[in-house]
Amino acid sequence: MTPPLLADALLHIDGRIATLSFNRDDVRNALTGTALIDDIVAVAEWVNRCDEISALILTGLGSAFSAGGNIKDMAQRGGDFAGDVAEVAARYRRGIQRIPLALQQVEVPIIAAVNGPAIGAGFDLANMADIRLASTRAKFGETFLNLGIIPGDGGAWFMQRLIGYQRAFELTLSGRIVDAHEARELGLILELLEPDELMPRATALAQGFAAQPPKALRLTKRLMKMAQRMELKDFLDLCAVFQGVSHNEPEHLEAVQRMLSRVR
Repeated sequence: MTPPLLADALLHIDGRIATLSFNRDDVRNALTGTALIDDIVAVAEWVNRCDEISALILTGLGSAFSAGGNIKDMAQRGGDFAGDVAEVAARYRRGIQRIPLALQQVEVPIIAAVNGPAIGAGFDLANMADIRLASTRAKFGETFLNLGIIPGDGGAWFMQRLIGYQRAFELTLSGRIVDAHEARELGLILELLEPDELMPRATALAQGFAAQPPKALRLTKRLMKMAQRMELKDFLDLCAVFQGVSHNEPEHLEAVQRMLSRVR
C-alpha cells in the first residue's frame, strides 16, 4: 500500500520493516506544536492496513528522541494548552491521546530506538513500544509534576506495567531524570548501545521479527496484548480460535516444511 504523506517525520521502508524518524530537531522532536502526532497516528494506522510490513521502528533525528510537550506553548497558554478546562481536555483527547490509542492497536512489533533524551510525553511514547533500545546518550524523565501538570498522555498507565507500581510511582512523583544506565537497571530498556550501534541493532532485531510468518506474527502480538486484560479461561478460548486460524494458513505448512528440511 502507498505510505502516508508525512509533514514532520520521515518513513523509510526496507523489506518488511518500516522506520519512522521524527524530524523536528529544531524543537527536539516535541510532540505538541508540530505535526508529529498526526504523523505517528497515520503511520500506525497504515501499518495495520499494510500486510507487507512486519515491524515498526520509532526513533528521533538530531539530538533528542522527543522532548514531549512544547514548554514555550505552555508558558504562553497557547497551542494545545490554551483555553478553559473543557477546551484543554478536548485538545488532549483529539491530540496527543490519539498516540497511545493508535500505538496500542498496532499489530506488528514496535521497537523504540531511543537516540537521545526522551522526556515527558517523549518518555511515555517510548514506553508505548513493545521493546526499547537506548543509546548511551539517552535520558528519560517523567517530568510532568515538575511543571505542575500530570501525565496526560497515558504515561501513568504504561510505565507501571513495565517496571511495577513502586518504581513507576517514584519516577513520576520525583520527576527526576535517569540516564540510560539506570534505565536499563530499572527494566525500562532492553539493551544499552553506543550511538553508532543503536540503529543497526534495532534493524537487526526488527529483521528477526519480520522473518517470522507474518500472519502468525500479528496474531501473536494481539495475544500478548490481550493477555494483559483477560481472564485465563477466556484467553485460552481465544488462543484456541487463533490457533485454528494459524493451522489453516499456508504459511504454517511452509514453516513446517522448512523445519523438516533442516532436521533431515
